Amino acid sequence: MQEDEPEMTAQEVIKIVQLFEENAIEVYIDGGWGVDALLGKQTRTHTDLDIAVQHKDVAQIKVLLETRGYQDRLCDDTRDCNFVLVDHQGNEIDIHSYTFDSTGNHVYGIEYPYDSLSGHGLIAGYPLRCISPEWMVRFHTGYAFDENDYRDVKALCDHFGITLPLEYEEFEKNCG
Repeated sequence: MQEDEPEMTAQEVIKIVQLFEENAIEVYIDGGWGVDALLGKQTRTHTDLDIAVQHKDVAQIKVLLETRGYQDRLCDDTRDCNFVLVDHQGNEIDIHSYTFDSTGNHVYGIEYPYDSLSGHGLIAGYPLRCISPEWMVRFHTGYAFDENDYRDVKALCDHFGITLPLEYEEFEKNCG
């Protein structure tokens, strides 16, 4: 994180999760905060919050967050199921939405596997839902990763007894 970048704090994450819970919106924490939630402690600073939500809740989410000062920020990959909201302090929420049919098959939006939405974690002692550890590791493969990705994946694998993916083993050999 660069010095001039705003920090998405644990307190702000909890406020957002509580806002959704108060409005019967199921939310799963993804990304860096999802890793920290699974580990039960904050391991680094975060510039944003990544969340997974049902697509049916997107309109309500936008209204709820707009009342807290969040607005759309257009990105190259902005779609109705993948978008970023930012507030006047620079806090960013990266929202990924999905839809499953009645049997758990993905039918729209970001292709979260049904069983990936089964994790539980803690942020500053607050219990919440997040992406499962196994899927969090899988989601961190198949692209050019950075030091934060390596530390996140290594910590998850060590904590949950998951085999370190080959590309991370190679990184560890070359940089360790």
